Amino acid sequence: MRGAGLWQLGQSITRRLAQSDKKTVARRYFASEAELKKTVLHDFHVAHGGKMVPFAGWSMPIQYKDSIMDSTLNCRQNGSLFDVSHMCGLSLKGKDCVPFLEKLVIADVAGLAPGAGTLTVFTNEKGGAIDDSVITKVKDDHIYLVVNAGCRDKDLAHIEEHMKAFKAKGGDVSWHIHDERSLLALQGPLAAPTLQHLTKQDLSKIYFGEFHILDINGAHCFLTRTGYTGEDGFEISVPSENAVDLAKAILEKSEGKVRLTGLGARDSLRLEAGLCLYGNDMEQHVTPVEAGLTWAIGKRRRAEGGFLGAEVILKQLESGPPVRRVGFFSSGPPPRSHSEIQDDKGKSIGEVTSGGFSPCLKKNIAMGYVKSGSHKAGTKVKFVIRGKAYDGVVTKMPFVPTKYYKPA
Repeated sequence: MRGAGLWQLGQSITRRLAQSDKKTVARRYFASEAELKKTVLHDFHVAHGGKMVPFAGWSMPIQYKDSIMDSTLNCRQNGSLFDVSHMCGLSLKGKDCVPFLEKLVIADVAGLAPGAGTLTVFTNEKGGAIDDSVITKVKDDHIYLVVNAGCRDKDLAHIEEHMKAFKAKGGDVSWHIHDERSLLALQGPLAAPTLQHLTKQDLSKIYFGEFHILDINGAHCFLTRTGYTGEDGFEISVPSENAVDLAKAILEKSEGKVRLTGLGARDSLRLEAGLCLYGNDMEQHVTPVEAGLTWAIGKRRRAEGGFLGAEVILKQLESGPPVRRVGFFSSGPPPRSHSEIQDDKGKSIGEVTSGGFSPCLKKNIAMGYVKSGSHKAGTKVKFVIRGKAYDGVVTKMPFVPTKYYKPA
């Protein structure tokens, strides 16, 4: 997911919506409504009180009637349903789709079992992150992946360029972009028991990161046990003509405990879980090693390389990166993106990339990049906010423990 400061954007837009015309606010912050794409759930959001704002070229709900604070807490206590249809799902097919994808990402795709998935990063020639993505090996000749809405055009152009060169050398790979499908994310402790009412498949046998094709509420769905909140949950790719009915069924089966939730709470949830937001915490000049995603580089890939930017990334694995992404607690006002980070002597050592008030911890949290050597938990720092320095400390992430459903 891509954006900047959605939590604070939500607060700011909410205040302005109370004071002025909604369309004026939307124009001021982004683009005109006429230019925006709409998911098939757009009218459903509006009917349920969704406050719609432009996001990555789409009209998306930033929140509903609940505050962002209450929505965040309800996801952790009960559950949330998000419309993430603005994201781009696609399939790569053909007997060479795995070696093709391995030229572009850091994951050991060949080593994935059929039906297994992982977070990965598309890299450029300098080792920087073009985008992060969850990829799944459906079977040896079929890969399913989802890329971020804000990166769709550049990602697809990047994949297509390399696919043409690969095919010109005799490689067997093709793709299909799933614009005929919508994507829902059901997250929280009630996600599995609620969804179980709508499918015959035993969801207790599907673990974190696994993918199944199955019928849900009578629709042919792609189901991945994953999410962007740190909670147990699912991302459900559903034919667009069935998306509204599925959303209604999920809300009904939860007896009102699972609530529609917008991008504002999604941002605070992912920050509490210590997850990157592309465009804030990861960009084209940041390597996976610097971003703290060394674990996503497959063991075989570390030995063999073979992906774009491998020389830079493997060198950083060996000698260490110049900067590292870390988490922080802080006093004073919440640090925001681009706030300067200083050491305890007042020397500049880095910059905040995401920050806000944690609804669950009731304290300020942030993440950002600092020079190697200043990255260890317990290191005292200062945040410069509106010209004034406030105390902070480096801390381990996630801030809120994750609850992914894994085998015992």
